[in-house]
Amino acid sequence: MPSLLSREKYLVLAALVAVSGFFVEHLILEMGKLAAIIAAVALIGVIVLASTRVAHAAEILAHKVGDPYGTMILTLSAVAVEVIILAILMNNSASPTLVRDTIYAAVMLDINGILGLAALLGGLRHGEQPYNDNSGKTYGVMILTAMGISMIVPEFIPADRWHYYSAFTICAMIALYALFLRMQVGPHSYFFSYSYPRQTKPKPATGDASHSEPEEPSQSSASAIGVILAGVIIIGVLAEFMSAFLDLGLKGSGAPPALMAVIVASISAAPEILTALRAALRNRMQATVNIAMGASLSTVILTVPVMESIALYSGQPFVMAMTPVQTVMVTITLIAAAINLNDGETNAIEGMTHFVLFATFVMLTVLGL
Repeated sequence: MPSLLSREKYLVLAALVAVSGFFVEHLILEMGKLAAIIAAVALIGVIVLASTRVAHAAEILAHKVGDPYGTMILTLSAVAVEVIILAILMNNSASPTLVRDTIYAAVMLDINGILGLAALLGGLRHGEQPYNDNSGKTYGVMILTAMGISMIVPEFIPADRWHYYSAFTICAMIALYALFLRMQVGPHSYFFSYSYPRQTKPKPATGDASHSEPEEPSQSSASAIGVILAGVIIIGVLAEFMSAFLDLGLKGSGAPPALMAVIVASISAAPEILTALRAALRNRMQATVNIAMGASLSTVILTVPVMESIALYSGQPFVMAMTPVQTVMVTITLIAAAINLNDGETNAIEGMTHFVLFATFVMLTVLGL
């Protein structure tokens, strides 16, 4: 137990901050906007640290089971953090577009930010980096279908019939993910793995695992699962306080409307960024593709049914239809991904195209679009 607490010192710190929040929340809120903003920024940092430990525990489990299960565990842990934070923010926020903007921001961050930067840096170091092109094609068509059903078609659904289409969307997302899981862990699991040639310094032969060798390979599966569960609960408590501080601090500040969504997407993606970049710099691009594209797909296909279920239960619909600018950016992104991930190799030019799209997303967010 002492060794576990020492190893998970960041999670212990997050737990202590969460407990202290119950005693100082009202005091900070009474101190005004500046204090609220400072507290919110500090909480975001603590949440990122906690989510990193959750991702690391998931990485240990992933290393034990190998791919494709490993990638699935990593992406599901990130989506769990995102859904928890979103549900809490939706309960405290009046923004009807928060879910839509968060999913959009997550897709831009995962595909254009993570995949783009990893392919750019990996390409500059290694040149062309191989991977299984079946994975890129499968992820791409699934993301396009899921986003089309849940975030483009709703624009044409009459307001008085939203609950019918919302229920249909839930069923469609569950059906898509069920089939995807069967492919990922069944007879088509080879779509998401790549056999690397042996090198001077042997790498872990887990099909490609979306991850590097964990720092603590001796950690048991039970303790890793416990860390994941504890981390998600702690992050949920911290998100509750963060939401209250951000609401006060950003009120009347003129901040971009989608800032909250970008914050949520960034928190959930933070651990994946480091893992994907490490994999690309070690010339294991399959891991990066699995993480970036898998995280995007999981965000859409899992977040949508959970949040739509909450909307049906509460009777309060929220806006899921993307704006014209968002639709254009998603379309360009998925077309670029379909072209770049079509030949089984990435390079620095392909990485740069996605990274420029990510920079465009950031610029549009700053402009409030």
